[in-house]
Amino acid sequence: MRTIAVVLFPDFQLLDAAGPIAAFELAGREMDEQAYRIRAVAHSPGPVASSSGVALTAEPLPETRGVDSLLVVGGRGPRKTEPHMELLAWLREAAATARRVTSVCTGAFLLAAAGLLDGRNATTHWRYAASLARQYPSIRVEPDRIFVRDGDVWTSAGITAGIDLALALIAEDLGEPIAKRTAQRLVVHHRRPGGQSQFSALLELGQPNGRFGGLLSWAQERLHEPLPVDRLADRAAMSPRHFARAFTAETGTTPAKAIERLRLEAARNYVEEGSEPIDRIAAQSGFGDPERMRRAFIRAFGQPPQALRRAARA
Repeated sequence: MRTIAVVLFPDFQLLDAAGPIAAFELAGREMDEQAYRIRAVAHSPGPVASSSGVALTAEPLPETRGVDSLLVVGGRGPRKTEPHMELLAWLREAAATARRVTSVCTGAFLLAAAGLLDGRNATTHWRYAASLARQYPSIRVEPDRIFVRDGDVWTSAGITAGIDLALALIAEDLGEPIAKRTAQRLVVHHRRPGGQSQFSALLELGQPNGRFGGLLSWAQERLHEPLPVDRLADRAAMSPRHFARAFTAETGTTPAKAIERLRLEAARNYVEEGSEPIDRIAAQSGFGDPERMRRAFIRAFGQPPQALRRAARA
């Protein structure tokens, strides 16, 4: 039985904890045994209130030698308040003997404060990736990933990405068939690979109150057409230079990269859900050249389209 210590703190995000906990529980049911022992722990034990006001009961920080995996959840706490030095010391001690160290969303800030991400690749929720990189310049922050593994340290993006992370950990521990059946129990359509971009970030940046929400929706319906900066600027009623600056300032990405992300999302759906030839998908999604689309897939997902299609049907 593998002991997973789920580290809580005041104002944690409830789903950051509940999503992975449910995944580990259901994986054990698929094994007809208790594959995981899950312990919610905190520096101050007892009821720990989440940001929603709903509390989970936490145990005191345990002896570190019995912890197989650490899972530090996210929430407002790590970004708003200085962490307890005792908690950071415990995290460092536990990481020295645990088989792996993981975080969900802004839990990466706690790992970073403990020095556990120094010199590593890591991710967090897209909204806070720039802040993580600014506060901890020794970390190679990958802001557009669902989760990142660097050795025995795993970090994941926001909220539901914690379920993707948990399923990847389950696959490593218990095998891909158990992870797949666990995903089905969770009514997750399919397990997203860690290299997949945080596509929801693009639409969230543009809606509902942003200046470019309507433009992104308009572009999404015309991905098969050329969408150069000049055309986007004309649609936004701006000069190309002013548009490019304003768009980047608001969304954190250039217009060209934003359009590529939209095309990647559309192409991935075509690849995984349909049976159309890759060259036709490249045309439908606006890549035109299948080789250009293949290179974009490898950059974004770490795999070519054919590999993603095989994985989706496995």
